[in-house]
Amino acid sequence: MSTSQPLAATTEPSKADRVYYFLRRRIRELQIPPGTALRKNEIAVECGVSRAPVSEAIARLASEGLVDVYPQNGSFVAPIRPEDIQEALFLRMALEVEGVKALTRMRDQQVLEQLGENIEAQATALGAKKLDVATYDDLDASFHSLIISAIHSPRTQSVLDTARAILDRPRFAAVPVKDRPHETFDEHRRIHDAIRTGDPDLAGSAMRVHIMAVSDAIDRKLKQITNTDDT
Repeated sequence: MSTSQPLAATTEPSKADRVYYFLRRRIRELQIPPGTALRKNEIAVECGVSRAPVSEAIARLASEGLVDVYPQNGSFVAPIRPEDIQEALFLRMALEVEGVKALTRMRDQQVLEQLGENIEAQATALGAKKLDVATYDDLDASFHSLIISAIHSPRTQSVLDTARAILDRPRFAAVPVKDRPHETFDEHRRIHDAIRTGDPDLAGSAMRVHIMAVSDAIDRKLKQITNTDDT
């Protein structure tokens, strides 16, 4: 999952990791709006840590483009910049289409089962009386993470993690848009079905259609999100 601990994590997260996941989730869900100052002392108290892990977490968020650091003025949640969104979508399209094609060639039954379980969990989430947006978005991120993790390309995973971080806020805001959750589910199911056929081109096409739909949903929602900092 992009906004929680890595799926393969087997050790306790460090203090810096805990602060990072805490801040990233709140930034993703727009609980901390663009332009908000990140006050290290307050965050340290809230997370029960010293300033050092907070500084480390903020530096990591800055490397992902989610925080702007000004040495003389402090750290601020970055604005949602359209040019960053377009670049991130370009990277996702290029890498995830090729990634799902590579996975399809592998014919890894264990990954297929894990993807199937994820699809079932998505269906359960959608069947609830009220959609838990955060939970569904985590399942969405996990679905894509399972695919990329399976091809064993750490550099690809790193680039995609950064791209998804840039897209987190507008994509999260677009999740509850009318019909979009069900459309996302159908797109994921078609990707899973295409992988099962063993046809890499079919799987790549299914992923391409999905990311194009994500791009369209973000474009529509982005116009509704007001940034407090346009620079």
